[in-house]
Amino acid sequence: MVFTPARRDLIERTVESISGITNDVVVHMYTATAPTWRDVVLRKDRDELREMILAGARDVLELAGHLPNVRFEFSPEVFNLTEPEFVLEVCDAVTELWDARPERPVILNLPATVEIATPNVYADQIEWMSRNLARRDSVILSVHPHNDRGTGIACAELAVLAGAQRVEGCIFGNGERTGNVDIATLALNLHAQGIDPMIDFSDIDDVRRTVEDATRIELHPRHPYVGDLVHTAFSGTHQDAIRKGFAEHRDRAAAEGRSERDIPWRVPYLPIDPADIGRSYDAVIRVNSQSGKGGIAHLLETASGIELPRRLQIDFARRVQGHVDGSGGEVDGAALLALFEASYERGKGTATGAGAGAGVHTAAGLELVALESSLGDTARTDVTLRVDGVDHQGSSTDVGPVEAVVALLARCGTTVDIVSLHQTSRTAGSDSEALTLVEYRDAVGTHWAAGSDRSVLIASVEAVLQAARVVRAGRAGE
Repeated sequence: MVFTPARRDLIERTVESISGITNDVVVHMYTATAPTWRDVVLRKDRDELREMILAGARDVLELAGHLPNVRFEFSPEVFNLTEPEFVLEVCDAVTELWDARPERPVILNLPATVEIATPNVYADQIEWMSRNLARRDSVILSVHPHNDRGTGIACAELAVLAGAQRVEGCIFGNGERTGNVDIATLALNLHAQGIDPMIDFSDIDDVRRTVEDATRIELHPRHPYVGDLVHTAFSGTHQDAIRKGFAEHRDRAAAEGRSERDIPWRVPYLPIDPADIGRSYDAVIRVNSQSGKGGIAHLLETASGIELPRRLQIDFARRVQGHVDGSGGEVDGAALLALFEASYERGKGTATGAGAGAGVHTAAGLELVALESSLGDTARTDVTLRVDGVDHQGSSTDVGPVEAVVALLARCGTTVDIVSLHQTSRTAGSDSEALTLVEYRDAVGTHWAAGSDRSVLIASVEAVLQAARVVRAGRAGE
């Protein structure tokens, strides 16, 4: 496309610029038609301006009408501020002069050069033109919205509903003042409504990098579709809904035996699947002072594989809120994992020694020295604990290792009342580290502790011992 005012010298140079081009070319001529532009800029009345436009149209026809690969376009600039009957008169005269036909239609482009009214007004103007043009079947009706009122996208969408067949704009809304209509946002809006815009934004971040490099203008982090934060939720209620939506999406795909990419998308607060435009799910949920338990649990699970039971989600969320309220910033997955370990695994140590059931886990005056558990006609557990430097041994039958450790702790003067026990793993695969979460009760209320190890058995015992360490520490501070 080449663009020229209705002046013969500029039309000549414009046609010269396309000499030798064999692919399709649009020669686009424009003239401002609104009263203020006529009076202040061009200093012509309506009849004089009409003749100026037709003279330019004759020049275009004379210089380029014989070229089989050239199509013509005319824009009455500031259309939205021009008297409708005058625009119609001029446009009909131009299409007649250019002999617009269905097999070689003329593009009539109707710009909202300066956006001054609500989008429905612009759409009404487009609809009126569409219904009254003399050669409607020989016209491609085009619109060119600007964004002075911040409603350029709405103007374009309503104009298309009102009969427009073509939209002119710029990727991400580049242009004078507040910019032209954002073609990327418009196209993806259409895509989300089931209309193929025939533009590939499957890697929208690559498109953004190219545009930012070309314009030297960095896009706002909340720019629709392409901004860094457009798929990110900080609000606790939003995060909880998104987390549940992801879970439902996975479960539905599994139940139907189909790929998650092939089933209808219905995750709350995410109008499109971020993967459709090349985005990952890593930044969908970020944690700050607004976040709730669901978002925190989701980010922790994404970063470390740890799935928290609901009551632990509530307890951990309180700790995270206290942390971020103090810092005033955000926490990422790595920071959440570090805070989780500091909160619930403070007694975590390094196992040494030989044998699957042997080792020494040290922390705060309470150590697991040895643990042997056997199954048979009679289950038996042998456990040795080192309490303040003194070894204590115990043997139990017909009970599991957790009950055996709790019983030995009670004999050593530390009562741990286990309410619930949850087992999970940090990562998938046979080499993953086991994680046991225990909920325990004291005079104040219920609390949580965790233990991890390659051995599920050791992880469970370590979780109980961590609870005991906290109980002992609380008693010592009384």
